[in-house]
Amino acid sequence: MSIYKTRRATILLVSMAVAVLATSAIARPVHHRHRVAQAPQAAGQLFTGADRDVRYSARMSQAAVQVAGEGEGLGRRYARRDARARAQSHANSAYGGATSNSLVSEARKYIGTNPTGRGSLWCGAFMDLVLKRTGHAGGGNLASAYARYGTRVAGPQVGAIAVMGRRGGGHVGVVSGVDANGNPIIVSGNHNHTVAESVYPARRIYAYVLPGS
Repeated sequence: MSIYKTRRATILLVSMAVAVLATSAIARPVHHRHRVAQAPQAAGQLFTGADRDVRYSARMSQAAVQVAGEGEGLGRRYARRDARARAQSHANSAYGGATSNSLVSEARKYIGTNPTGRGSLWCGAFMDLVLKRTGHAGGGNLASAYARYGTRVAGPQVGAIAVMGRRGGGHVGVVSGVDANGNPIIVSGNHNHTVAESVYPARRIYAYVLPGS
């Protein structure tokens, strides 16, 4: 009986050893396959993550460029508004209203600036520049000369050239509107050393002329 039990125990131990060896042999390839299968996935995840980072960085850079561009565009618009605001901050500043008149539109482009390059007495030079850039004959650099330019009209009207006297010389500009009191609103050069759109007393104007076609 003891011999039988001994054989049975031996067989059981051998069976267990075989089972362990078989399990180990089977488990290794499976485990190895699992690791091999996981490797590309991990690499793929790493690449995808890096790719996402690149795309994200690209998107951020693009967004930054866009914002910078918009900021630059806004900066230019605000600069123009600021220039106009500075010009309009002068005494008696005004706005004659929207118009399709070419002289007024051209003159307004330079509000807040001095496009003539002259340091003094440049209102006539500015009027000459505006006339030439709108396809008219120039009237010269002297403000008083514009009283003899074009066709004389009785009163202020949009697009008419207003000629006035002032201490030490004359002044000239283009009418962009008329205020509630009948005073002309004029865009002119050398108004406080810049191009500005302002109200002038009607009594100062001694000639209104329309440029020839």
